[in-house]
Amino acid sequence: MKTRSELREIIIKILYEISIYEETDFDYDINSLIKEQLEIENNYVHDCINGIIKNRDEIIKLANKYLNDWTMDRLNKVDQAILLLGIYELMYTETPSIVSINEAIELSKKYSDEAVTKMINGVLDKIYHEEIK
Repeated sequence: MKTRSELREIIIKILYEISIYEETDFDYDINSLIKEQLEIENNYVHDCINGIIKNRDEIIKLANKYLNDWTMDRLNKVDQAILLLGIYELMYTETPSIVSINEAIELSKKYSDEAVTKMINGVLDKIYHEEIK
């Protein structure tokens, strides 16, 4: 059984794959991509991937609102995926806000540099304080 943190890492990988496929106009099946990454079905992964895709425009709009002098499309695909998941968890799930933010920061520490980690932290913190509270 995978931990939530491990599942978040899988979600980031799937979101990354999707962004590459979309950029190259490559046809893909979401369920097949998920199955490639998971040995057993997982509702959390399915719900997050499908929820992020369904709400992507709103999530990107929210990210762009709080990215100072940046936009989502200027971030690399991994950082975009981390931010998509972090914002999705904050806005659309029952995951405690502190957990959503901390998990996104931990993913960022693993896959990004310190400046990006600070930026992701700042964006999620602003969304928490200005959109949720």
